[in-house]
Amino acid sequence: MKIEELGPRNREIEVTFKVVSIGEEREVVSRRDGSSHKFVEAIVGDETATVIMTLWDNDVGTLEEGKTYKLENGYTSLFRGALRLNSGKYGKIEQVDEDIEVNSDNNISEKIFKREFKRRY
Repeated sequence: MKIEELGPRNREIEVTFKVVSIGEEREVVSRRDGSSHKFVEAIVGDETATVIMTLWDNDVGTLEEGKTYKLENGYTSLFRGALRLNSGKYGKIEQVDEDIEVNSDNNISEKIFKREFKRRY
């Protein structure tokens, strides 16, 4: 799958990407159980587009700028209407020896998606 093909709530994503930049590590406290979690957001891309990838806890520190990786069993989510790529607890990230020319002109995380709410009866 190519990055420009990603949409809200995609599951079992397999995508190869190059890391363009990595933000500062931050920490957040869960409202659910009060536990503390660290996370970092990275801009990753391929020849079609870029997207923000959120890395949590054990995945923080696994990516390096300028390196290429393959994500298996990833998923997408929306944060404040913007698309995010995630590895999650079932995802696998491994470095690959492939050079990708990143298309930085098409950041699909800048596109705002409307959340669709399902009625519960």
